[in-house]
Amino acid sequence: MNTPASPTIGSHPLDNAYLLLTLTMLQWAGNAVAGRLAVGEISPMVLTTFRWAGVVLLMLLVARKQVRADWPVLRGRLGYLTLLGALGFTVFNTLFYVAAYSTTAVNIGILQGAIPVFVLLGAYLAYRTPVSLLQIIGVATTITGVILVAVRGELERLLGFQFNPGDLLMVVACMLYAGYTVALRRRPQVAGLAMFSVMAMAALVTALPLLGVEIWLGRTVWPTPTGWAVLAYVTLFPSFLAQLCFLRSVQLIGPGRAGIFVNLVPIFAASFGVLLLGEAFRWYHALALVLVLGGIWLAERRRLGG
Repeated sequence: MNTPASPTIGSHPLDNAYLLLTLTMLQWAGNAVAGRLAVGEISPMVLTTFRWAGVVLLMLLVARKQVRADWPVLRGRLGYLTLLGALGFTVFNTLFYVAAYSTTAVNIGILQGAIPVFVLLGAYLAYRTPVSLLQIIGVATTITGVILVAVRGELERLLGFQFNPGDLLMVVACMLYAGYTVALRRRPQVAGLAMFSVMAMAALVTALPLLGVEIWLGRTVWPTPTGWAVLAYVTLFPSFLAQLCFLRSVQLIGPGRAGIFVNLVPIFAASFGVLLLGEAFRWYHALALVLVLGGIWLAERRRLGG
């Protein structure tokens, strides 16, 4: 029976799953800072469209052989892969960058931490995956943390239904990404790089109409020097290198163990927001981090055999 390799097999960095996963989460967390830096420097749809255009070019260099080899299977699932690319990449990124106009990188990072719990809920709704009492408690705990961030620690906002628009957009974005993750359960049996290449192309194609709408509305901001720097970062690191690192890590230790490292994203993102952007880290951020990560830990106890 085939079993995942040791996380530290060999001496080469590409054979150390823990190192690769930590680098992956650092890059994904950096996307929250990039989203804030993009405000006023490059508009959301320009950033999203150019981002995936860059990724497509990079994937043509590294994955064209895999795409060619798996094309007979990929061709039969183009509709499915296009939907995944539009949902998980185009729409998620669009909402992510729009949210950055009215919320902080700290909030964005903490709210992203709810994705694993939304995945758990989505798996139950879609496939009736059994949910234990401990998992229900974990879901409730994480959602409490999300609400705490959304109301900025002020109960009056909750009672008066006053929420920051950016935080609400991030919650919707996380739900959509969770839907994308749940849908991956029915992914075609092809190489990860080949599937990612096709989804990146789908993300680019589906982003073009939204870019047209942004131009038509007169809300386009073409990249400034800072905008180009943000675009280069999100293209090369969160979108490309992080994906390669994550795919290699999954190959080494399996998707279940690799997925747990996603819990590092809200911690890294909150830290970056404070250290790099000088954002305030308030008491409700600390409490929300404890609730979000604690809830995820409880929800994963069943999977971890706890």
